Amino acid sequence: MIINYIKIAFRSLLKNKGYSFLNIFGLAIGITCASLIFLWVEDELSFNQSFAKQDEVYYVPTNQNYEGEWRTFYSTPGPLAQDMLNEIPGIVRATRSSSEERLFAVGDNSITRKGRYADPDFLDIFSLKFIEGNREDSFVNPEAIVLTQETAEQLFGKDEKALGKVVRVSNKDNYLVTGVIENLPKNVSFPFSWVAPFERYSEGAQWMTEYGSNFSDTFVELSPEANFETVDTQVRALIGKKAEFTDDYAFLHSIKDWHLRSKFEGGEIVGGRITYVRLFMIIAFIILLIACINFMNLSTARSEKRANEVGVRKAMGSSRSRLITQFISEALILAFIAAAFSVLLLAVLLPQFNLIIEKDLSLGLTNPVHIFVLLGIAIICGVFAGLYPAFYLSSFKPVEVLKGLKVTHGSASFIRKGLVVGQFTISIVFIIFTILVYQQIQHAKNRELGYDKDQLLSMRIDRDFIPKFDLIQQELIRTGSVHNATLCNSKILSSGNNGSGFRWKGGTDTEDVLLSFRNVTQSFFETTGMEIIEGKGFSNNVEADSAYVMISESLAKMMGDENPIGNIISRDEDNMEIIGVVKDYVYGDMFDSSDPVLFLHYPNYARFMFIKTKDGVPIDEALSDIEAVLKKHNPAYPFEYTFVDEAFNAKFKNEQLVGELSQIFAMLAILISCLGLFGLAAYTAEQRSKEIGVRKVLGASVSGIVKLLSKDFLKLVGISILISIPIAWYAAYNWLQDYAYRIEINWWIFVIAGVLAILIALATVSFQAVKAAIANPVDSLKTE
Repeated sequence: MIINYIKIAFRSLLKNKGYSFLNIFGLAIGITCASLIFLWVEDELSFNQSFAKQDEVYYVPTNQNYEGEWRTFYSTPGPLAQDMLNEIPGIVRATRSSSEERLFAVGDNSITRKGRYADPDFLDIFSLKFIEGNREDSFVNPEAIVLTQETAEQLFGKDEKALGKVVRVSNKDNYLVTGVIENLPKNVSFPFSWVAPFERYSEGAQWMTEYGSNFSDTFVELSPEANFETVDTQVRALIGKKAEFTDDYAFLHSIKDWHLRSKFEGGEIVGGRITYVRLFMIIAFIILLIACINFMNLSTARSEKRANEVGVRKAMGSSRSRLITQFISEALILAFIAAAFSVLLLAVLLPQFNLIIEKDLSLGLTNPVHIFVLLGIAIICGVFAGLYPAFYLSSFKPVEVLKGLKVTHGSASFIRKGLVVGQFTISIVFIIFTILVYQQIQHAKNRELGYDKDQLLSMRIDRDFIPKFDLIQQELIRTGSVHNATLCNSKILSSGNNGSGFRWKGGTDTEDVLLSFRNVTQSFFETTGMEIIEGKGFSNNVEADSAYVMISESLAKMMGDENPIGNIISRDEDNMEIIGVVKDYVYGDMFDSSDPVLFLHYPNYARFMFIKTKDGVPIDEALSDIEAVLKKHNPAYPFEYTFVDEAFNAKFKNEQLVGELSQIFAMLAILISCLGLFGLAAYTAEQRSKEIGVRKVLGASVSGIVKLLSKDFLKLVGISILISIPIAWYAAYNWLQDYAYRIEINWWIFVIAGVLAILIALATVSFQAVKAAIANPVDSLKTE
C-alpha cells in the first residue's frame, strides 16, 4: 500500500517537474536555514554542560545600590566564600577565584595564558579531570600550579611529562607543576588554562581579607539535598551581617544561567543570550513557514490541472481519504528530497556561517540527534505544507470535474492571495529590521567617544615593566614611528576599578555615586586623544601629584555650577585637590552613558600600556619598531598587542550578529517568496494565455500586457507593505528600548523597504509577464 502511494506520488511529481523543483528548492532553503539556526542554538544551550555538577554549582554576584538604583557586579568581598562555607549548612564547597593573565617560561620557550588563582575547592566544584597528578594533592604546596593539557604541551612538549617540573611565571616566580587536567571545551563561560593557589595571589594584601573591597569571583557548590530558596535567602543576608556599613547583598546564580541569562537590571535577571536564542528560533520558524506557504500556493494554483485526475480517481472508486494520503505523500517526498538537498547546501554554507558567528560548528550527520531533527523538520514541513492542498484537491466533485466545469473555488484564490501577502509581509519586516539594526550599530559607532581609537595599540604589562616605562617611552618616541605612550590600570573601553564614598563641597550629596578610577601616567591624555577642558594635566613628578586628581566632565557637573578647579574631593582620610577636568568619554556599555571618572597620577597600579603611532607611518613599520624596543627591555615577554579600534568594534558583536543574520534571513525570505511568486506568475500567464492572445491580435502592446499581468501581484505586495509597517515599527521600538543611546525610527526606512519589495516583486513577475506577452498569439489561439 505505502509503496503504491509512493509510486503514484513520484509519477505525479515527474509530470510537474517545474513546480516540483520550485517547491523542493524553496523547502530546501527553509530547512537549511532552520538547520543552521538549530546548530547555533544547540551550541548556545550546551555552554558549561561539560561540568558534571549542573544542579549544584552557582556563581555568587553582588547587588549594590548607587543613587537609588541596584546594579549587579560579578565581584565579591574576599572573605565571603569562607564565611558562606562556615555559616550556611547547604553549601558544601566554596572558593574565591581571580582571573589573571601571566607569562609562562620554560627555558627559551615563553607563552602568555589566562588562568585562575583559586582555593582548593575550585578543583572539586568544577570536577576537573586530571591526566597527571590528582585533585587531592594538587594544592598542598602553596607554590603549586595545575596546567591544562594544551598549556603543558606548549611549555614542555607533547611527549614530555609536566608533573613535578618547574615553570617560571611573570619572569620572577617559580611554580611547581602538581597536575595536568583535560582541556576545557570552547563552550564554557569562565575559560582558563591554569589554576594556582589563591594564597599566592593574595600574599601580603590585607585588604583582600576584609569586607568593603569587592574583587573576587566566588563559586559555591550546594549539597544535592539543599533547598535553593533557603540557601539563597541566607546568602543574601550574609554581607549585611558581616559588614553593617553596607546594604549590598550577594545571591546565587546557577551555572545553567551563566551564559544565557547574564543580563541584570535593577538587581534582577532580565535576559542575556537567551534573547537571541529565542529570536533566532522564531526566525527559523518564520523561514520554514514562508517555505510551507510557498508550497501551498504552488500546489493550490495547479488545482485545475489536477482536477481531471481527482475526478477520474474518484469515479473509479478512490475515497477522499486515499486521495488525501496520496497528496500528503507527494508533499512528504518533496520534503525529504528538499532535506537531502539541504544537506548539500549545509556542507557548502556552514563554513561561511561559522565565520559570521565566530564558532566552529559541524554538521555532525553521525549524531543521531541531528538526523532526528533534520528528518523531523522534513516531516513537519511536508505534512504542514501538504495538508491544506490535500484537503482542497480531494474536495473536488467528480461530476463537475468530468463535465469540464470550472473547479477553482473563490476561497482557494482568497487564501492563496492571503498567503502571498503573508510571505511578503514577513520579508518586508525583515528588510526594515535589517536597516534599523545597521543604523543602530552605526549610530553608536559614530557617536563622540571622547578619545581617538585609531592607530592606538593596547598591550598588557607586568609590574616589573613599570620602573622601566620612562626609558621605554623615550626610545619608542625616538623611533619616529610612535607619537606617544602611556600606562593605565585598565583598558580604555572597560569599566576598570570603581568605588564610592567620596565627598565634596557643593552640588548634590553624592557619597553613593559610583566613580571609576584611572591610575595613569602624565602622557595618558595626549596619547589617547582625551581633551582637558578645564585646568591642567598632571606634571612629570608622580610624588608631587599624589595630592591631586583630575575628574571627568560628568563628575564636575555633579559638583555644581561653579568651577571645580581647586575643589577638594575626599574619601575616608584622604583629601585630593582637583586640578583638571577631562571631557566625558565612552567606556563600558557603548550604548549607554558612562560612570564619572577620577584620574590619579599613580602608575604603580598600571596593567596596560597604550601606544599611539604616528600618522603616515605604515603600521607594519611602526609595529616592527615597537617590537624592537620592547624586546630590548623585556626579552622574555612575547610581543602581544590589540588595536583599540578592533576592540571597539568587538563591543558590537551581538548587535552585528543580529544585523548580519537578519540580512541573510531577509534575503532568504525574499528568495523563497519570489520562488512562489515566480511560480504563480507562470501559472497565471499559462491560464490567461488565450486572453493574452486575443489582446495581442486586437493590438495590445507588450508593456500593456505586462502591466495587466503584474498589477494584481503588485496590489498584494502593496497590502503587505501596509501590514508590515506597524508590525516592524512595534518590534523595532521594543528592541531599541534596551539601549539608552539609540536612533529614532525614521519614516523613510519604511519607504525604502516598501520600494525595494515592489521592485523585487516586479522583477520576479515581469519575467513571466514579458515571456507571455512576446509569445506568438497563434500558438495560444489555435484549437486542438
